[in-house]
Amino acid sequence: MTLIGSSAVSLVAITSNGKIGLGLAALVFIVFALVSSFVLPRRNPDFPGNRLGAYIAVSTLLFLAMVAAVVVFAKEGGEEAEGAEATETIGEQPTLTETGTETGTATEPEPGAGGDAAAGEAVFSSAGCGGCHTLEAAGSSGNIGPNLDEAKPPLELVVERVTNGKGAMPNFKDQLDQAQIQNVSAYVLQSTQG
Repeated sequence: MTLIGSSAVSLVAITSNGKIGLGLAALVFIVFALVSSFVLPRRNPDFPGNRLGAYIAVSTLLFLAMVAAVVVFAKEGGEEAEGAEATETIGEQPTLTETGTETGTATEPEPGAGGDAAAGEAVFSSAGCGGCHTLEAAGSSGNIGPNLDEAKPPLELVVERVTNGKGAMPNFKDQLDQAQIQNVSAYVLQSTQG
């Protein structure tokens, strides 16, 4: 379970369109390498011959295009993986974004609102949340997702991320029922905001 916020960009964090774009760029690069290594030398044993400069230029351009594709598509997924800052406000007290910075005012729901925090502790453990998140109350020190003790995410954000996922965070709507999602969300809220 990952709430998003890791600074490292993984392949999982790249969007589907990003993966397709990277795949196409890699395919062009690989096809060029295979054709210039196996097909063209069979047709012309002197390949690249007089066209060495052009061959080097095309190879360099394809290499730069591949690097640019990685930068563009990984940045797209990385921004999502680091989490778009929450801009919604809920009420009176400062609320924290996914990255742990204050955004506005919000009234925090009471710890445990909408779920049973005690039951949520078991869900946190059984769903493997501690493998990705640091949460002192659970004794976990995962570093793929954000440190929940530092981020102190609001209840609505935890419910949203557990249910629908985002970036590297998988959705759990098919693995956990609504009560379990509410329970684990209440547990995270109670553990981080007391």
